[in-house]
Amino acid sequence: MSRPRRIVLVRHGESVGNVDDTVYEREPDHALALTGTGLRQAERTGERLRALFGEERVSVYVSPYRRTHDTLRAFRLDPERIRVREEPRLREQDWGNWQEREDVRLQKAYRDAYGHFFYRFAQGESGADVYDRVGAFLESLHRSFEAPDHPPNVLLVTHGLTMRLFCMRWFHWTVAEFESLSNPGNGETRALLLGEDGRYTLDRPFERWRTPEPYGGTG
Repeated sequence: MSRPRRIVLVRHGESVGNVDDTVYEREPDHALALTGTGLRQAERTGERLRALFGEERVSVYVSPYRRTHDTLRAFRLDPERIRVREEPRLREQDWGNWQEREDVRLQKAYRDAYGHFFYRFAQGESGADVYDRVGAFLESLHRSFEAPDHPPNVLLVTHGLTMRLFCMRWFHWTVAEFESLSNPGNGETRALLLGEDGRYTLDRPFERWRTPEPYGGTG
């Protein structure tokens, strides 16, 4: 098995939906583009990634959303050193189709009271649903490591909640730990680094907005 030395997760740059939540009433979530600020965020992240990867090969997985594809394109990675796969299991949490702003705001209030992991949007997914599909992707990812020529780097271009749930699944965090963490900012990265002991560690933690409140001894 040829495990990568690093697995880098990136949240897309700022999208029009991050600055104007009325846009969800007019455009599908998957079709939203980056703002000018989002494009610049992605370009700056790309500079850091190019320096990090150097001349090494990279296996890239990208969410099928426009804003993640635009983010990846702005990285300007060497096409000779990357192999890119669109991966639907890394998509954003589904909040329904056309989203009426006031309804979504009400549901967000319900979610905050009920819990981000378990609350399911009326026409969409819960955090637990996203966790399940991220887990299925991880099984596929681990199988890809069996290839003797697997690149030493993996890059996932995805969404904030998906990043947290990927790490929750990888590191076996509890639901209480997940609920205490904030999303990374637009264009931010987190990297899983392979140590000499064969274990991966996170290069830096997610910000924590509260102390975890577990039900039992697993926290």
